Amino acid sequence: MKIASGRMMREIDKYCIETLKIPGIVLMENAALKIIKNVNLDKNNYFTIVCGKGNNGGDGFAVARHLAVIGKKIEVFFIGTEENLMGDTKINFSILKNMGIKINKINNMEDINELRDSAGRSDVTIDSIFGTGLSKNIDGIYDNAISIINENSKYILSVDVPSGFNSDDGKTMGNCVKANKTVTLALYKKGFLNYGSDKFTGEIVVEDIGIPEFVVDKFHENEFIIDREMIKSRLFKRDKYSHKGDYGRILIIAGSKGYSGAAYIAAEGAVRSGAGLVTLCCSEDIQSVLSMKLTEAMTISFKDRDRLKDILSKCNSIAIGPGMGNNEDTFEVVRYALENAKCPVVIDADGINVLKESLSILKNREHGVILTPHLGEMSRITGLDINYIKENRIEVSEEFAREYGVVIILKGYNTIITDGTATIINPTGNSSMASGGMGDCLTGIIASFIGQGYKLMEAAALSTYIHGYAGDRLSEDMFCVNASHVLESLPYVIKELQKYEE
Repeated sequence: MKIASGRMMREIDKYCIETLKIPGIVLMENAALKIIKNVNLDKNNYFTIVCGKGNNGGDGFAVARHLAVIGKKIEVFFIGTEENLMGDTKINFSILKNMGIKINKINNMEDINELRDSAGRSDVTIDSIFGTGLSKNIDGIYDNAISIINENSKYILSVDVPSGFNSDDGKTMGNCVKANKTVTLALYKKGFLNYGSDKFTGEIVVEDIGIPEFVVDKFHENEFIIDREMIKSRLFKRDKYSHKGDYGRILIIAGSKGYSGAAYIAAEGAVRSGAGLVTLCCSEDIQSVLSMKLTEAMTISFKDRDRLKDILSKCNSIAIGPGMGNNEDTFEVVRYALENAKCPVVIDADGINVLKESLSILKNREHGVILTPHLGEMSRITGLDINYIKENRIEVSEEFAREYGVVIILKGYNTIITDGTATIINPTGNSSMASGGMGDCLTGIIASFIGQGYKLMEAAALSTYIHGYAGDRLSEDMFCVNASHVLESLPYVIKELQKYEE
């Protein structure tokens, strides 16, 4: 699924209308029909539709017409002056007037009181005041109207974006409608990805309004959301003549005294997601314990440098960092692995923390590097405040990836995956998975998929989706989901995703 900024949507609309000569009124009519499709017409009979003067308001006027035609009781409110209406919005406004439908003007507090009463007696309030073109904070009568909608409506459906919501950064612009459902037009909006946006958008449904795919591709900024169809189309099917050597030699460098669990989970993540051969390199004092637990993986110790160097030269992917400790010894192991690796390297946890003062060693790595920070680790290596990163996750991740030539997987709600050129958002995963070891599990899966022959961005996208999807499936029946539960379910959910039929 492609993601759009407000600027991109304006360019797409302009191209469709001016170059392809698709009348804007056609796109508006398509939008109205798709909005009606998302209203439960069996249960709801009374609608309040609140419209602004722009194209978003035009969509609302068209929705009002269709509801009236099928016999629903409607009350239409217009914020603004008729003289300011233009183009397709004015056409739909005039059609309503010609049909004899009353359009209530909102210009003062007395009009606002009428809106309050209408919203209170309606089954659904349709918010069609502002769309993606809003460029300044809401004030005055608009501010009052939005508060009235929020305080008095039983159910709110917003057209394209909730009025007052910035479609690019997810921030509210003075005041914002709190929708139960947002029917967004043509493409998923970038601002929906930010933390806290769901409090305003509610459920999000993306509806096609007849924009040709080649037009979207012409202006698209290379940002996507992963879906199940994408996963199915990219998961390899295993050849019946293949053997373990065909599915990758994976080296996991992880663990220290007191942190054997991180090493075990990372190694099992690789094993359970289909790696052919997995070797765990860990500290000597936990090697014997892990050798007994890891029945399908081999182990070596950090001290066995000759054997480590030999494995480094032969493996297909490396994961390093879980449970190693934020210390000089860990930094030396990370540096040694980067300098001797002949394959991509995935760096997680303490492997990331120790790079804070030495990020330059990431640059110009021929075989590629993936970093998997959470917000705290991203803050440590960038020096940026966590709250700033939360509000600018895509931009911060893309800039870091470009500067250091790496793939960044910024973990959390709507995980960001980027190499600085393309950006993929993973929608799977939930708070039931908020427990120790989840990141270690993901690291092992990523290393496994790289070893099985996937390119770095593909491996990152597939792994994060599968990891989160496993958690989503398990949380349907479980209050909390631990890494061991995800490990157990991995082969099953991968098979399920391979078989997915839309």
